[in-house]
Amino acid sequence: MHEKRLEKIINSMKNHHIDQMIITSPDSIFYLLNEWIHPGERMLALFLNSSGERKLFINELFPIQKDLGVELCIYNDTEDPIDYLEKAINPHKTMGIDKTWPSHFLIRLLKKKSGLQVENGSIVVDKVRMIKDEEEINLMKKASSINDQAMGKIMEVIKTNKYTEMEITKKLEEIYAKYETNGFSFDPLICYGPNAAEPHHSSDKTPLKRNSSIIIDIGCFSNHYASDMTRSMFFGEPDEEYKKIYDLVLKANLAAISTIKPGVKFSTIDKAARDVITNGGYGKYFTHRTGHNIGLCVHEYPDVSGANDMIVEEGMVFSIEPGIYLQEKYGVRIEDLVLVTKTGCEVLNQFPKDLIIFDK
Repeated sequence: MHEKRLEKIINSMKNHHIDQMIITSPDSIFYLLNEWIHPGERMLALFLNSSGERKLFINELFPIQKDLGVELCIYNDTEDPIDYLEKAINPHKTMGIDKTWPSHFLIRLLKKKSGLQVENGSIVVDKVRMIKDEEEINLMKKASSINDQAMGKIMEVIKTNKYTEMEITKKLEEIYAKYETNGFSFDPLICYGPNAAEPHHSSDKTPLKRNSSIIIDIGCFSNHYASDMTRSMFFGEPDEEYKKIYDLVLKANLAAISTIKPGVKFSTIDKAARDVITNGGYGKYFTHRTGHNIGLCVHEYPDVSGANDMIVEEGMVFSIEPGIYLQEKYGVRIEDLVLVTKTGCEVLNQFPKDLIIFDK
């Protein structure tokens, strides 16, 4: 049990007027208990209340060998775990339940606890997890360092012009394995030519052809923490428009990073990037938010968008990833992870952002 993190969760519950809480996402349970449990279709739930009760409801198929600092409430496959869980709940107190809990569990609970006031309690945990502690920061720096090295190696493989997008994905898996990572933090986006004009293209059997843009969006889990980075490059001779949009995306990336410090709004950071691209004449081709928080999951709360006026705080880690996508032609995206410091931010990715042009 991470006691300090638990204390922050309890305080967050009080701030959100939630008296009792069910935490069910394995990543949040790991965050608090330092134990990964993947329950599949079976119920896993950590029950907390403001009085200090801590109960973990878990199937006997997942034996716990160490002291997690909580009471273990173990059930088997012939029992309904909701029968156990509902006994811990005070029907007269507000209950927070996180957004990932399957509805078939929630519906059964509500039928047993008619009149129970239920709130989406994810914000309770999300607001605590969005501020990384020293241990997390060190792990995230390590994950990004590995990603820098993997980016360099996979670029060299791409330059051989021997492999399709999907084959590059397999090569990347081999590279990450050599660094003893926990695998991909998301499905890699290896995008050649017109495919790079799709912000979330799924890598396929497309081969690399001369005079094509390339987008490489990759990340891994290292010690359970995610990395994420995007770089763009060109095979052959880019035309003047490609050079122009690359320059705009790089300037947008740098402009957004230069605004980051505690007290600034996320919407202000988004605007800094978007204004560069809009003023350059390509505003309608920047079709997504500027970034997202990251940690135990590659996409965490909150996001970096024009709709988010939340204030940036020291200890947050999030992406800055502006892009321009010209359908059926090419695309450019440049993404870095940043750590908010006392006076500004630290960019976690060290891999160069200058335009790489190669011609085998």
